[in-house]
This record gives sequence, structure tokens and C-alpha cells, in this order.
Amino acid sequence: MNISALGRCIDQPIILNKLHQKMPALLIGAGAGYGIYDTMKSTKGDNKKLKRQKAVKNLIIIGTTIAASLVGARGLRLKPFSFLGKKINLKEKQLIPALLPSSSMSEVLEKQNKAIDTFLFETQIRNKEVLKALAKARKQPLSVKETDLVLREIPESQSKKKLLDTLLPEAENLDACGIFSEIGRLSLLGAIPVVGGIVGGITADKVTKTETPKSVSNKIKEGFYQYFANIFLCNVGACAALFSAERLQAAKVIKPLTPVQRLVVILSGITATGIVGGSYIANKMSQKIIDPIFNKEKSLSKRHKGVYDERKPELTDIALHADDIATAGVLSGFKWIEPALPFMYFVSGYRAGIGYRNNSQESV
Repeated sequence: MNISALGRCIDQPIILNKLHQKMPALLIGAGAGYGIYDTMKSTKGDNKKLKRQKAVKNLIIIGTTIAASLVGARGLRLKPFSFLGKKINLKEKQLIPALLPSSSMSEVLEKQNKAIDTFLFETQIRNKEVLKALAKARKQPLSVKETDLVLREIPESQSKKKLLDTLLPEAENLDACGIFSEIGRLSLLGAIPVVGGIVGGITADKVTKTETPKSVSNKIKEGFYQYFANIFLCNVGACAALFSAERLQAAKVIKPLTPVQRLVVILSGITATGIVGGSYIANKMSQKIIDPIFNKEKSLSKRHKGVYDERKPELTDIALHADDIATAGVLSGFKWIEPALPFMYFVSGYRAGIGYRNNSQESV
């Protein structure tokens, strides 16, 4: 199988558009399913009051986290709508910009049809299989085999380049400056569901009348942990590693990196900063900043002494770094991974919302 053809096939605008459009329903369905599962599992043997309390908490936390994830990814747009059979006319306005913007399917198809028409007007193609593939590309995504055919059989020309830039775009080859901009976007995309989870968790405690200073501090501390250990520092490590690689390329110490090699470099940076150092830094920040706010005791001896006394890394945290693999893919130029990011960051937001602690502490 041609790896280049596979990558460009997956990154087709039609496929990306479909993934973006299905993402909200899939995220809501996954969140609802997990909420039901967690409620039933964690309250097994409890009375109806505790079961109802847990269900309400999960509903609020998961609801706010999903809402925050969707607003961050898709933005918030004011537009006309119907209510009880009456049309409410509002002036269309983008209130919050989308961090994962996407065009409508009609816009994608219109752009592709124009590109195909222009190409066929400028280039004479006799290969019936290529013509058949281009006809299909007017309405549907191409298969890997068809993608490989188009890449191989169409003669090299400026017209071909313009066509492929629209139908089968290559992975973006971002430099360190471009990566820095992307990291800002992805870090904000990860921060929004974490904040949503914290707000949802505190709200859930107020609604169920189970709020305590400890429960609030646990949510904020887990939010710190999730954001710094699993999101932000991993992004910083990715940028630092790629920047170092670029300096080595400029000095001609190493050859220019392929997309796969860039992915390996980025993952190395993520491992060094996020997975190894992220939990330590996040716990230190919690102890130095958050504990003094919620714990009025002046004696530090009465607080946690060790860095991991309250929150230690675990296997689940390593699994959560799947979002970093996705981030690395995006930073390497593979756009098909983008629609999956809200799923990844949702987990971090939910854990912040329940105030997850795993060392002699209960999540609240």
C-alpha cells in the first residue's frame, strides 16, 4: 500500500467535513453512555437518593464539559431560528470563533467541482480510469486505490498541482513558528473543556448540596493536573523538539525530516516534558498555589509534604496521552485527526469535574 496515497486519501476535504459534522452527535452519545455506565457502576448497592445524586452530578458535569468542548471546537454563532412554530429573526453573528473551523459540504463540493472543471479545461486526459475517478470526486471521496491512480497517472504540471491542492492536499509542513501558533490554538482547545468540567463539577456539588472547600479545591487541582500534565506541557515539548530539529537541519547536521520523522520528533518532545515532567510540575503548582488558598493552616507540615502525596501518575494517565499522539499528528500536518481532539480533551474535562484524586483521597 502506498503510504503517501493513504495519508492524502484520509485527509480529503469531503472526509474531514463528514468527520466534523458527525463529531457533536458522537461526543454527546459517548458522554451519555459513559454517564449511565459510571452512575450504575459507582452506586451499585447504594440507596435511591445516592443513585439520584450521582446521576445528577454526572449529567451536569458531562453536559457542561461536552458543551464547552463543542463551543471551543465549533465556536458559537448567532443566527435565525424557529421556536414554537415562530421564526425568530436574528442578525447572523459569530460570537465565539471556532478553533476547529470547517466549511459546509456544499462549499467543499462547489470548490472541488470548480477545481476539476478548471483542470479538465487546461489538461487533456485520455485515461478513462482517471476520468472516472475525477467524476466520482465531484460528489464522493476517493478510495486509496483511486487516490494512488490520480497521483500516479496524471502528468506533472501546474494544473495538476492546483487540482491536488484542492482534492488531495498534502500534509502541511509547519515550521517551528507555525507550530507555535498551532500550539496556542490546541492548548486553548484543551483548556476550554477542562474549565467547563471544573465549572460543571462545582455547579453539580451546589445543586446536590455536597459542596465543601475540599471538593472545590480537588476539582481545581485536577484541572491543573490535566491541563499542565496532559495538554499544555506536552504541546510545549512538541514545539521545543521540532525547533531543535530545525536548528540541526539549518546546521546541516541532519537531513530534512519526512512527515513520519517529524511525528517521531514531536512525540519525543511530548514524552520528555509532558509525560515525564508534567505530573511533577502540576502537583507542585497545586501545592504552592491552590492549597494555600483553600487550606488556611499556616503550618506546611499539616499539608502534603511529598509531590505525589495526593495525585500520582497512573496507567490511565498514560492512556490519556492518546490526545498527545493526536496532537502530534495535527502538528505533523495530518488534518484528519483534528475532529477527534474534542473526544480526547473531554476526558480531561470530566476528570477535572469530578475532582479526581488517587492517593488516599476520594473524588468528590
